[in-house]
Amino acid sequence: MSDVAMETRFEVGGMDCGGCARKVDTAVRRIPGVLDVSVSVTGAGMTVSHDDTVDLVAIERKVELLGFTARAAAVAGPTSTHATLASAQEQLADRLGHGHDHDHAPMERGPAALPWWRSVKARVTVAAGVAFVAALIAAGIEPQIAAYAFDAAMLVGLLPIARRALAAARSGTPFSIEMLMTIAAVGAAIIGAGEEGAAIVFLFLVGELLEGVAAGKARSGIRSLNALIPKTAILDEDGRTREVPAALVAIGSVILIRPGDRIASDGVIVDGEGSVDEASVTGESEPVAKRPGSTVFAGTINGDGVIRVRATATAADNTIARVVRLVEKAQESKAPTERFIDRFSRYYTPGVVVAAILVAAVPPLFLGAEWPVWIYKGLAILLIGCPCALVISTPAAIASSLAAGARQGLLIKGGAVLETLAGISAVAFDKTGTLTAGKPVVTDVLGFDRSATAVIALAAALEAESNHPLASAILAKFDGERSGLPAVFNASAAAGRGIVGTLDGLDVFFGSPAAIGDVVVPADRSAQIAVLQDEGKTVSVLVVGNVLAGAVAMRDQPRPDANVGLQALRDIGIKIVMLTGDNRRVATAVASDLAIDARSELLPADKQRLVAELQSEGYKVAKVGDGINDAPALAAADVGIAMGGGTDVALETADAATLHGRVADVAAMIALAKRTMRNIRQNVAMALGLKAIFLVTTIVGVTGLWPAILADTGATVLVTMNALRLLAPPRLRAPAV
Repeated sequence: MSDVAMETRFEVGGMDCGGCARKVDTAVRRIPGVLDVSVSVTGAGMTVSHDDTVDLVAIERKVELLGFTARAAAVAGPTSTHATLASAQEQLADRLGHGHDHDHAPMERGPAALPWWRSVKARVTVAAGVAFVAALIAAGIEPQIAAYAFDAAMLVGLLPIARRALAAARSGTPFSIEMLMTIAAVGAAIIGAGEEGAAIVFLFLVGELLEGVAAGKARSGIRSLNALIPKTAILDEDGRTREVPAALVAIGSVILIRPGDRIASDGVIVDGEGSVDEASVTGESEPVAKRPGSTVFAGTINGDGVIRVRATATAADNTIARVVRLVEKAQESKAPTERFIDRFSRYYTPGVVVAAILVAAVPPLFLGAEWPVWIYKGLAILLIGCPCALVISTPAAIASSLAAGARQGLLIKGGAVLETLAGISAVAFDKTGTLTAGKPVVTDVLGFDRSATAVIALAAALEAESNHPLASAILAKFDGERSGLPAVFNASAAAGRGIVGTLDGLDVFFGSPAAIGDVVVPADRSAQIAVLQDEGKTVSVLVVGNVLAGAVAMRDQPRPDANVGLQALRDIGIKIVMLTGDNRRVATAVASDLAIDARSELLPADKQRLVAELQSEGYKVAKVGDGINDAPALAAADVGIAMGGGTDVALETADAATLHGRVADVAAMIALAKRTMRNIRQNVAMALGLKAIFLVTTIVGVTGLWPAILADTGATVLVTMNALRLLAPPRLRAPAV
């Protein structure tokens, strides 16, 4: 075996639950050359780590024998040699170029699966249902042929199930759900319970179909992210333009983006300027001003002006693609509860088979009981003991939860993170860009020698051509059309001081109070300015001629939803603290507005230390920050949450990220985690509770095969439908007034 490791990603269609994933995993691991396998039901894919001797087509065929489809989608190998990579790619090219025959009907293909009602499973289920109804009619018309009619109806649905059972057994999974169903159905026919055998096969197929619908709904949340990327891009090559598929845009290519177009690649603006709507990626509610040198993200929308962007990532590695991969990887990782149930089911299923054999054989052999009666009860126990509902109780809930979160811009990296989030008791927030919007707004306009209206109009006139964040705040405060601004001439920036210009022959200055030179500032005006500065505000003064005309105060304000989001956390008993590197004056002002505790003037190591102190006091801590200067604290916390997850660091260093950058998203994330854990407990209780009830009633002879299938397929349907409830967005309670 070669020691060169590489990875191939496969699209796998037709998987519905964790049991499907385990069968695929077990089968593929047995193929020579395979080193490791990771299967994602909701991602409809499989990543195989292998050496250069592996046969990729053999992997596809092995998966297809289990009743699924497989298609090698990508090859990657950071530790591979060029020769190794070329070898694998040649296999793919040969398969794609020449194709290969399949000895069975194709099923759903990867993420681009057919609608559930057009799938092979749907057709088989409908055929089994029609056959069962026809058998009922035939039995009513001619009772003598009832047994044959029901046996024939049973075979319509059982043959595909039995085929999958045999394939799974040959691939290392002898105790599959399909095998238990096959034994029970055949046994029912042998002891003359053909009608019940046909019914349980049909109900089993209905349950599988519902699982497929649930998995499809979970996948749709991920696919909706891919829809943000345009299908085509306009390349600008030495002044000539041509339209190409977005997937073909290479790093370094220059893309022409027209007003209203979605940007096809992450990149840097090389020509043009305007505003870009980044809400789909960063959650920024207002369009962001961009100019040459500014970074833009794939999937965002160019608002105005023609810009040219030099691509810095391929289609497979842009921001949206990374988000999708993160969610798929999260869905492949298992929560502690899921891992426990997986281990439990490995012993549980063989145990059920042994119990069913004992129930069927012991009473007739040692107590003189009738064989048909106890064989019937043994078959019922076999159906009752099918672990399908139990096995999917956790992954179905987690997959639905992760998909629902992704659809709302809440990225959670796996079931383990979800379980931890559900137990969070303290949240430590960063300030700038987390609790605050990260951009200043005008809070106060003071008129001294002129009215407040005149002061803001003059300030806006001076700042009209500036791209500085403070200028944007001034212009946003000015309530009027640009045409209504005073006629200020020769406006220019005075580096480090402010803006100067001319109005009616008088020099006008707007900027720092420390830069006004010998202008006389009355004591009361100076006191007013000092009060504003003590409130953590940046103050700029307006001087007309040599007279102090007024002042404008600005501050980075709390996000609009900050109070609502923090109150939602308080309502569920979570301790809140703000950890910031900003100065004490500013931090105290923001903390006062939000009614929270604050620690200020902190270095990254200080934030990490304070998180550790909270943990030592018994709190389970979530740290919320921007994922860059907060990286040590994010790593130290039980859960690190990055606000505005569009950056590489935010996506890669934290356990979770909020793409929309809302404070309320933190409460929504924790609420979603709590709902998920409640849902899992409900699912496990339903799965085991129904089995326990019907196990007792079967032993005492009250129920038989029909109720037994309800204990299995019925529980599976209930668990699946209960998990689907998590796809609805979490609701936050209104804050107390």
